[in-house]
Parts: sequence; C-alpha cells; structure tokens
Amino acid sequence: MKNRLSSIIGLLAALTAGAYAQVPPTTSGGFAVPQPGHEFSFPRDHGAHPEFKLEWWYLTGHLYAKDGRRFGYQATFFRNAAPDKSTDIYLAHMTLTDVKTGGFHEQERLNRAGWDAGSAADKLDVHNGPWSLRMTNVATNRMELHGGVRAEARFALKLEPAKPLVIFGDNGVSRKGAEPTAASYYLTFPRLRTEGTLTLNEETFAVTGETWMDHEISSSQLGANQVGWDWAGIQFTDGREIMFYRLRLRDGSADAASSLTWVDSASRTKKSSFKWEVLTRWKSPSTGADYPVRVRITTTDPATQKETVFILEPLAQNQELAGRLGGIPYWEGACRVLAADGRVIGSAYLELTGYAKDLKL
Repeated sequence: MKNRLSSIIGLLAALTAGAYAQVPPTTSGGFAVPQPGHEFSFPRDHGAHPEFKLEWWYLTGHLYAKDGRRFGYQATFFRNAAPDKSTDIYLAHMTLTDVKTGGFHEQERLNRAGWDAGSAADKLDVHNGPWSLRMTNVATNRMELHGGVRAEARFALKLEPAKPLVIFGDNGVSRKGAEPTAASYYLTFPRLRTEGTLTLNEETFAVTGETWMDHEISSSQLGANQVGWDWAGIQFTDGREIMFYRLRLRDGSADAASSLTWVDSASRTKKSSFKWEVLTRWKSPSTGADYPVRVRITTTDPATQKETVFILEPLAQNQELAGRLGGIPYWEGACRVLAADGRVIGSAYLELTGYAKDLKL
C-alpha cells in the first residue's frame, strides 16, 4: 500500500511539474507570462511590472454622506506597453454614480509615459494627469486616491484594508483560458475602509464607505474564442465577499476558465460552481449594446454547504462608459445585492464587457 501511494504521489508530482513546464516564460512578443509558484514581494508587487504587457489598478466603491445620500465610484489606471516596448501607454477611467438622481458621470484620460502619466516599479504610485493613486503607509497599506470627472465632480479619498490581501488563482496564477498565456497575477484588497470628501456640482460631502481594489498583471487576458467577460466584486453585509467572472465565448456560453470564489472573514478563498441567469437587460442609446444589468447568481455557500441565490440589481440603469479614447465601451455599475426574498444583503460592482463589440486586449 505504501509503495502504491508513493507511486501515485510521484505520478501526480510529475504531471503537475509537466503542466507547469508547459507555461512559456514569455509571449511571442517577448512579454512575461505569469508563472506558477511566483513569490510576491510587497510593497514592490503593488507597483508596476514593465516586463508584462498589460496591467491595471482597479477601484470600485460605495460612498455615503452623513445625510444618507449614496454614491458609487470607479477609478481605474491602466498601463499598456507598446508592441515594440518603446513606451507605455496609460489610460485612466473615472466614474461617479449619483444614486439619488440616477446621474452617471464618466471621463477618460490617455497619455504616454512621461510627465503626464506614469507608475513606480518599487511601490504603488500611479498617476494620469491630476488623477493619482498612491500607497502612503506600507506597514498598513494605507492609500490615497485623487480623482474626478471634468468640472462636474472630484473626490479625495483615504483607503485602508479592513482585511488581508487576497491572491486569486491556483498556485498564484488566475487562469483566463486554455491557452498557456491566457492568465494573470490577480491581487485584491476585497474591502477597503474609505473616507474623504466628494464634490458634485459644487456641493461638497464628507463621505465614508467601502472600496474593492484589484491589481491585475498579465500579457494576454483573453483566449482566442472569447469576446468579453461579466465580472462582479460583491461585498456582503456579513463580512464576506465574492469575486466572480464569466468569460464569454462567441456562442454566448461561458468558458471553462470562468470562476466564482468566496472570500471569508480572514481572506481565505473557496471556489464554487455557479449558475448565471439574466433577469433584465438595458440597451444603450449611444452604442446600441444590450447589457444584462440585472442578474441572478446561484451557487453553494461554503459556510453552510447549501445552495444560495442572490440578485445583483443596478442602482442606476445607465452606467456605461463610452470608450471614446480607449475604444472599448463597457458597462460598469454600482449594484445592491438582494437575497432571494428581496432583503438587501450587500453591495457590488458589476462589469460587462464585449457587448458593444468584441473585446481586444
């Protein structure tokens, strides 16, 4: 029995080693590919990774004024290397959703690396024009975000983790498709305590709330037959979260690399199978894209081992970014999370890409 067990363990180890060996160190263009077993080092890995083609720091959050007025916001900084590696291109998106009025404000910035845009390689320090995200205390991972939307809105926020960093994926690599290069390093602060000021149309609010932050590092985010994705960062009132992405194929089905991962109160992760159902769609009057903005997700709760159902319901229908500079229209919206009986059990941001046209990264 002992010899048989040793043989099985040896075979599994050989197969695992063989699978890892098949991951190329670089893409055909010479950019790095995420490798299994990578040892992360912080604060350095919160910074830029110029050996990879594509990288983003992605914040979505829910803010509340003292009078109860609610807002949603997005702040995203993209770094994209030129094919010849001669420079980096920086794209940034900012949005603000005013739940009271249903108003949605959005702006993009596009700059080459240099005076107007850049990112540090040894720490989190990225900017695009007057917008910036910086880690101000590496011991506590405290950050400051400065952003806005033209003359309509501006915000200055301080963010600090309420729970430890999560590294999603298997052995440090988050798979996005069958191709060996379709993968990323996926680092997340799933719950950041947030406070600061927000000004909208010259009215200033002191705000508090919670933010979700992703930092993804890759050189090829999609497989050849994938046209886009549906992503959600869900924060439940019980202190847990879900990170979800459904990678869509050309026929509308989900790629096998799609994933739903629970995050418990100690930031430990557990994957679960899921079912995705569209309840309500919204058609954009500007791009014609038909987005599934209200959805039902069925999965297994790892705490109870029972089936659970929840609904993501948008706080405003029109939360579409036009993609005038980046060329990629998509819907990124603040949502409430409802239990099957209609109780509010959390907040979320839902991202829907590839509906106006196939996503190319």
